[in-house]
Amino acid sequence: QQQSINMYKIRISQLKTVFVEISHFITSDDGKEQVEVWFARELMVALGYARWENFQVAIGRAVESCKTQNINVDDHFREVTKMIEIGKGGQREIIDYMLTRYACYLITQNGDPKKEEIAFAQSYFAVQTRKAELIEERLNLISRLETRDKLRAAEKQLSQNIYERGVDDKGFGRIRSKGDTALFGGHTTEDMKNRLGIKSNRPLADFLPTLTIAAKNLATEMTNYNVETKNLHGEQPITQEHIENNAGVREMLEKRGIKPENLPPDEDIKKLERRVAAEEKQIEKASPKLPKNNNKQ
Repeated sequence: QQQSINMYKIRISQLKTVFVEISHFITSDDGKEQVEVWFARELMVALGYARWENFQVAIGRAVESCKTQNINVDDHFREVTKMIEIGKGGQREIIDYMLTRYACYLITQNGDPKKEEIAFAQSYFAVQTRKAELIEERLNLISRLETRDKLRAAEKQLSQNIYERGVDDKGFGRIRSKGDTALFGGHTTEDMKNRLGIKSNRPLADFLPTLTIAAKNLATEMTNYNVETKNLHGEQPITQEHIENNAGVREMLEKRGIKPENLPPDEDIKKLERRVAAEEKQIEKASPKLPKNNNKQ
């Protein structure tokens, strides 16, 4: 496990170096400061894109996002030209874009979320620092929020699946609770709330660490899959299926020395969501604008 953590930190450091190396500095209009900028064609490669045409789609979406927020696009996106070698000593002019940190952030928000580079870059451009530990902190925060969203979606799908198979909302609650009891080694949902100091009216998952949320999500996804493929009907067989899946996930964790009921609680998901929303409102304000008199790369 420690080896995995070390590899993760090394990968963050490697990606940070890539984005630092492709950054450029230009002089502001008043000549008093250096504005950090990136160029789209270099950013494209750093973000794992192979084709300019595909990357232009993300740029276009980012520009539209900027417009919908009533932010001046020219402050953050600047079309520029550059010359490239085309063989036999010839050159050809191509279009590029000069981008602020905020523009890069919007592009990553509209990029392919499956790309590892995109996930990293979203946090890299969101924080106004190059410190790897702060970037890592935000990556972990976003990962927890995304994992919680996946669990919400999986549980919603399970609720719909079992409703179609004769189980009402109360039955869904009982199924989910018995799944928790299997995952947490005999501790019920209420037991775990008391254990972790969580109010009874709040969802347990909102306070669980990312690993435990992911474990609950895996078990729920397995239940969804088997309810559909085995065409299970009624509360009893679906309950048994969900118990077995949670027990199976627990067994896997125990083999790695992890007992979910012993993991400490994490920060309230609702607080994290509000913090991220507040940070995103500040990203544009904190990002220096492009000089108005610089149109060339």
